[in-house]
Amino acid sequence: MVNTAELRGVIAKNGKTQSDVAKILNITPKTFYMRMKKGVFGSDEIQVMIDELHIENPMDIFFARQ
Repeated sequence: MVNTAELRGVIAKNGKTQSDVAKILNITPKTFYMRMKKGVFGSDEIQVMIDELHIENPMDIFFARQ
């Protein structure tokens, strides 16, 4: 499961909104919010977020143990 709190922090640290990230992923903001709620993203989306948001420790965010 995705550590959504940590991901939100990284998004904010990069000066972006969740809607901005949705646009980067070519999905609607509604779809992004639903994926955040479920804590599940596709591997291609994860890679884009790692690259675009300059995530240094992706394991801590995208493969968090709940």
